[in-house]
Amino acid sequence: MSVVRMAAVAAPFDRDLEGDFARIADLIGEARAQGVHLLALPEACLGGYLAHLDGGADEPPALRVDGPEIARLAALAGDMVVCAGYCEADGDRRYNSVVAVHDGRVLGNHRKVHQPLRENASYDSGDSFAAFDTPVGRLGLMICYDKAFPESARALALDGAEIIVVVSAWPGSRTNAPADLADDRWTRRFDLFDRARALENQVVWLSANQSGTFGSMRFVGSAKIVDPGGDVLATTGTVAGMAVAEVDVTEALTTARRSMGHLRDRRPDAYKVPALT
Repeated sequence: MSVVRMAAVAAPFDRDLEGDFARIADLIGEARAQGVHLLALPEACLGGYLAHLDGGADEPPALRVDGPEIARLAALAGDMVVCAGYCEADGDRRYNSVVAVHDGRVLGNHRKVHQPLRENASYDSGDSFAAFDTPVGRLGLMICYDKAFPESARALALDGAEIIVVVSAWPGSRTNAPADLADDRWTRRFDLFDRARALENQVVWLSANQSGTFGSMRFVGSAKIVDPGGDVLATTGTVAGMAVAEVDVTEALTTARRSMGHLRDRRPDAYKVPALT
């Protein structure tokens, strides 16, 4: 599929798993009514995020990727590709994960690699980035702080990702926070990372985020779709909503990469990375 109608969501989620599923069902229904093929829901939309990042926060329910809750999500997705964040259980380990589902099955799963502040008190860390094929094209998945590291998106782009979906529970500033989230420095950084990563890798970029508040966290919303030139095609701003855009992915990537091919023109032999001391 070359022409993809896609949507990124900003919405609040919490520990009420049944309430989360009801909200997700409504969002999937809204997206389906708009002809959406690819839907990105926020980080931790199944069970909510952490109430704070100081360590010792109460933890979301841990779900298995092959368990009934993810199967329920996959059934709700139907003919859409839906990406959604959750706390993944694997034996006695817990991961902050995002799953991509379609037509009753799991297409891909990513465990968050980069952990801010004391998130590691609640989750183990993933250790890789890999793209995978879907009915809407080759996708890469990332979570929140992963996008602050250029290597994350670059690894996915080099693995052939045409569309990168990043799901977040990205909060506003903890200190000197303005009343209006649109003026918050962390909103600005969230938006800058989205546009820069799309542009430097010349990929289509979907960014979903939580909105509202949970515990001490106030989320910046700002769900958006960015084209391979770094231009924002649709955004929710700092409020809850759904950003929707239709993109001819093949044409967009071909046009962006025709003259200035950022992946093609790389010089890996020149990038000497010294060890940190």
